[in-house]
Amino acid sequence: METLLLTKEMSNRIFSEIMDAPDAYLVLDAVHKALDEERERRLKFYNDITEEQKVEFINGEIVTHSPAKFRHSNIGGMLYTLLTLYVRKNKLGFVGFENVMISLTRNDYEPDISFFRKEKAIEFSQDKMFYPAPDLIVEILSPSTAKRDRGIKFKDYGAHGVEEYWIIDPVKKTMEQYHLMDNKYELVLNADSGDVKSFAVKGFQIPIRAIFDDDENLKAIQNL
Repeated sequence: METLLLTKEMSNRIFSEIMDAPDAYLVLDAVHKALDEERERRLKFYNDITEEQKVEFINGEIVTHSPAKFRHSNIGGMLYTLLTLYVRKNKLGFVGFENVMISLTRNDYEPDISFFRKEKAIEFSQDKMFYPAPDLIVEILSPSTAKRDRGIKFKDYGAHGVEEYWIIDPVKKTMEQYHLMDNKYELVLNADSGDVKSFAVKGFQIPIRAIFDDDENLKAIQNL
């Protein structure tokens, strides 16, 4: 899997290629036109979405998600319970679940779980609908989302400084933990057992099995 983000070197290469092209102005005009049209679609997207929908705006396209399978919702609920209890107990910030719209430079996402440190969360109003880049994002894979979770989202989250990214496979019952270092995500953990310790959520450490197993989840809750 491609793990490198759009680095400064890559940006410079793209810039050089455009500047070397004799039709550079035409290329830039076409890009500006496309982005202007995309911006209009994005504004319409903001006006049309409702709280009941799970929908995202990705590279100019509206992506509507189908209802989640039980195992997806169950795993998400167990991890959210652990994380939100710990965060609230220690007054570390805010944990979002599912329909929390993360608005980045170009795209809008609704991750399965997101965590914002207190420094960011303290600025959130009760009527807030669009959120900045979180400090931790968790995505639970499904056949329809896996490509985006490992592709455009992986790159976009890293490019916008999301410090930590978890990818959970509900079928294999494994999790991958990525940590942002030197402008790229480094794979820290890929396992189905043992403990996972968060970088973004200070002191948060749980057994991986507690994400997938009800009994282990209850034990982990008692140990928080």
